[in-house]
Amino acid sequence: MNKDRGDFESVLFTQAMDEHLSSLRYASMIQRALMPDTSFLSGILKDHFIFYSPKDYVSGDFYYAYQNAGYTIIAAGDCTGHGVPGALLSILGISFLNEILQVRVVPRANRILNRMREKVMGALDQRGQEYEQKDSIDIALCVYEPFRSVIQYAGANRPLVMVSDGALKEIKPDKMPIGVAPLEEVSFTNHRIDVKEGDRFYMFSDGFPDQFGEETNKKFKIKNFRKLISYVSGWSMDKQKAHFENTFIEWKGSSSQVDDVLVMGFEI
Repeated sequence: MNKDRGDFESVLFTQAMDEHLSSLRYASMIQRALMPDTSFLSGILKDHFIFYSPKDYVSGDFYYAYQNAGYTIIAAGDCTGHGVPGALLSILGISFLNEILQVRVVPRANRILNRMREKVMGALDQRGQEYEQKDSIDIALCVYEPFRSVIQYAGANRPLVMVSDGALKEIKPDKMPIGVAPLEEVSFTNHRIDVKEGDRFYMFSDGFPDQFGEETNKKFKIKNFRKLISYVSGWSMDKQKAHFENTFIEWKGSSSQVDDVLVMGFEI
């Protein structure tokens, strides 16, 4: 009887796990459908790549693109946590960006983040109280103005890396998230960057630099990640993506993936 009961419970557990994984796979499909596909990105960017590797089936990292009235908006976000909670927050972030950009005004990168912060704090009922959930979104957002050869950039804890004529430059973000912050709220900074054809830009979550290596049991670190960008920046975008993926896999080895990973590169 005990053996039969154990076998029955094992079958029930297996069925429950199968249903759970099936639900996660379907949720992953829905989440990916909300993000721009390759054909859309190819239509608004000269070239690009996306290395996207959720820790679980769904991800707290997301990428975003939108084009209207000659402006191209590109963003890479990193939400608090991963798995289902992170994925739900990422969907919220994507929805708010769509809502903000439907308003037909001249887009300013920092104003988009300011408005997004208001919406996230309102949706999560964040008022700066100690007992509140501190969920938030870190994001790098660019507004490309091809008619002026300018990129606007605003960042909430996520930088923008630019490679021009082989030289790498990192534009620092504001040290505050999209969500409640421990410091007094101020406007995000709007950086205006003069650009030219062939310049390349990189946005990324902290998943790759924070990954522990099997052999060293140490993080990859942002310093090495910048070196990696510099090393591959002259290659084709397809080759860059393959090298990022292979480097991550080789570094991680048999170690567990610690966080969602997103690396987005694009050329203008």
